[in-house]
Amino acid sequence: MNKKTIGIISLVVGIIVLAFGISSMGSFASDISEALTGAPTDRAMWLLIAGVVLAITGAIFVSQNQ
Repeated sequence: MNKKTIGIISLVVGIIVLAFGISSMGSFASDISEALTGAPTDRAMWLLIAGVVLAITGAIFVSQNQ
């Protein structure tokens, strides 16, 4: 596989994981955690971080000319 294909796959997976993270932040468990600790659940945060990293990495690979 070339870098462009890996980039497209990474970008798509990153967007999907980011959507799961956003959905997880709106969950009941996250609301309870946020009410008690002031922060969303660890799972929601890890999904958001992983989604952003994958999407940025994919965008970088797709934008390369080679």
